[in-house]
Amino acid sequence: MRWLNALLDGLAAGEPMVWVSVARLHGSGPREVGASMVVGAHRQADTIGGGHLEWQAIAQARQLLSASTGHPAARVCRYNLGARLGQCCGGVVWLLFEVIAPSALADWQARAAQLSAGQALWRELNAGEAASRWRLAAPTEASSALDGGEHDWRWWQRLARAPFPVWLFGAGHVAQALVTQLRLLAAQVRWIDPRDDAFAGLDLAGVDARVNDDPASEVAEAPPGCFYLVMSHSHALDFALCEAIFARRDAAYFGLIGSHSKRASFEQRLLARGLDPARLSELTCPIGIAGITDKQPAAIALAVAAQMLQLHNARQWLNQAHTLIQPTVFYPE
Repeated sequence: MRWLNALLDGLAAGEPMVWVSVARLHGSGPREVGASMVVGAHRQADTIGGGHLEWQAIAQARQLLSASTGHPAARVCRYNLGARLGQCCGGVVWLLFEVIAPSALADWQARAAQLSAGQALWRELNAGEAASRWRLAAPTEASSALDGGEHDWRWWQRLARAPFPVWLFGAGHVAQALVTQLRLLAAQVRWIDPRDDAFAGLDLAGVDARVNDDPASEVAEAPPGCFYLVMSHSHALDFALCEAIFARRDAAYFGLIGSHSKRASFEQRLLARGLDPARLSELTCPIGIAGITDKQPAAIALAVAAQMLQLHNARQWLNQAHTLIQPTVFYPE
């Protein structure tokens, strides 16, 4: 949630900010319902889809900031992407604008802490109100929606960080390039290597980097539904990590860098140690989406990140659909 970090920064600097959310979408649009950005007098962060729509939204937000005397009521504006803005999407988007005052910093810091801890929040806001009302979301409250029109409306939203835990073993060139990609995707990355100087000079912002003489011991600390990537400097270590991950039985993704011959060698050894042959399909090796043959670290990292994101997005849709049907989510995250 880049918009949330930028909101906290703006409020901490004493600046009022406008939180802009996609509240409704008819037809094709550049972003989904709930997508957000924040706008200040001299800063902005995240995106509701770019193009003329976003330009108009920024102008509207700054008009609110410049015209406000006190705390203005939130408002909803309707944008026809084709007829009004000339965008080829052709749909109709409703945007919600809420001004956040610097005095709300402590409340927003508390909400950010709740989200970081994995809690889901429920937001409600009605026409004529200046600020959203908040509480913890119930398990069955999974959707976000706008009811009504531009002048008489009610908005509700579930706000939660989508769990995307990645345990990355090895700090070589591909891993370094992959961390850059995963950071942009808001993954929660634990980066593990046994070498004392493995992370020297690297940008570790937003990453839990750990030097551990026994990297396989880190597998036990991973949450259910973790995404594992094994790309250490040692085949022996890679194999030990594979054994530890197979013992978990709850991986969302289990990728091992290497060729088809490396996979065949590892499969033979795993089967000799008693692994059920039916479980070999849990291992992805080689890694990355098909069609990218470039062997540069950045290219491999891009292919792997895309493969993981495909699975991550599919799991999000499954979880959301199941939440709408039953109060208990069974799919691990």
